[in-house]
Amino acid sequence: MNWERRLVFLIIDVYNADAMKPLNIGNLSISMPVVLAPLAGYSDLAFRRICREMGAGYCSSEMILDRSVTCRRKKPLAALVTADDDRPVAGQIIGNDPEAIVAAAVRLENTGFDVVDLNFACPVNKALKKRRGGYLMKQPETALKIVRSVLGTVKIPVTVKLRKSFVTGECTDNFYRIARGCRDAGVAAIAVHGRAVQQKYTGSADWDFISEVASEFSGVPVIGSGDVFRPEDALDMLERTGVDGVLVARGAIGNPWFFRHVRDLLEGREPRYPGPEEQRRVMEKHFREAVGLYGAERASKMMRKFGIKYSRLHPEPKQLRMAFVAVKNESEWRNVMEKYYPV
Repeated sequence: MNWERRLVFLIIDVYNADAMKPLNIGNLSISMPVVLAPLAGYSDLAFRRICREMGAGYCSSEMILDRSVTCRRKKPLAALVTADDDRPVAGQIIGNDPEAIVAAAVRLENTGFDVVDLNFACPVNKALKKRRGGYLMKQPETALKIVRSVLGTVKIPVTVKLRKSFVTGECTDNFYRIARGCRDAGVAAIAVHGRAVQQKYTGSADWDFISEVASEFSGVPVIGSGDVFRPEDALDMLERTGVDGVLVARGAIGNPWFFRHVRDLLEGREPRYPGPEEQRRVMEKHFREAVGLYGAERASKMMRKFGIKYSRLHPEPKQLRMAFVAVKNESEWRNVMEKYYPV
């Protein structure tokens, strides 16, 4: 047994399905605290349903701009669509105007979301140029004004997503100023990504920092984020850092089986990886869900990027990836499926 497998089974000795503590967010109790992160462009209702089938007990919407939530439109914004079988679910808002974010939070609550999640962590340039997301790690007072305003308006739990700092290597004073203010104001959970905003997704996430945060904020659930690419990583983060929950982001895109594999490990089983037949079943269900959400034309374009990610599990990943890259419509999608996933 190699060192990675030895580490996994050492972790399993500490964490098992019966002993694992649930992740509590307000009045919500999530039995398996390994949950789907907000994923821009990915974590819509269609993908959340697939992840829930695989064992994800708590999911978040993709990041939604505050004004997009409240904008009047003929058709509902797809990112706002949820359903009775999509519970519990958080809606994540990004913005910098307290009034606009409060209005968006109220809309999420009225739409049926169970949690409002405030994004002060997004590192993409488009958000930073508009002084949104991770930019607010430089503006603690604005961030806290937003938090207090939302908490004073909605009745459902409110959570926040933060990063370690704005600039790589700088002190973490702003993080702690925001996090402590959030705790004192009454947020239901704090999610912390162990990188600076300017790092984006380069380098390694600082799990030691996440552990430090989990130790200090024992009175409010702390959810860790960063470098959770495998089911083993999720259990390792729980054990090494002491967080109450783990966000799964890039590790779940194209691999919704991630959550089933976590459960397998917790119950002492080797993860059962899907063969081509099961991959096809799940991908076709995902496609049907996407058609129901977007219509066939737009779903084909949306599912192209998912197909590229799903291809990593196929016996011929490079060839399948290139085939999905070329897909332009539903017919071409189905042709790729017939060729690479024959019945």
